[in-house]
Amino acid sequence: MANPNLILLYVEDPAKSTAFYRDLLGREPAVEAPNFASFPLGGGFFLGLWRIAKVEPEPARSGSRSEIGIMIGGEGAVAGQYQKWKAAGHRIAQELMTLDFGPTFVILDPDGHRIRVCEPDK
Repeated sequence: MANPNLILLYVEDPAKSTAFYRDLLGREPAVEAPNFASFPLGGGFFLGLWRIAKVEPEPARSGSRSEIGIMIGGEGAVAGQYQKWKAAGHRIAQELMTLDFGPTFVILDPDGHRIRVCEPDK
């Protein structure tokens, strides 16, 4: 049985993206090279950042069709994270709001990948 354990984001500048995710995740990458970096996320899962000019086969360059989700629990935790990242100057794609699944917001990384923060199911 296959167990997916890596999500790859294609990025223009791995060093810039590595700095962004280092700050965002509060951890160091497990691998850091000129064209690739990866961050351990826990439970054997990793986030990889790969320079788009080096990806084989060449990917299509179209639209924002996915999101990275970060679920945080606790009373006011989503709002608190929103305030922290807004004050840090992260690009906000969706302001803090309440949707069917609860409070949420979306920031963008340097390449425009969406990062959604929300509460876990109760």
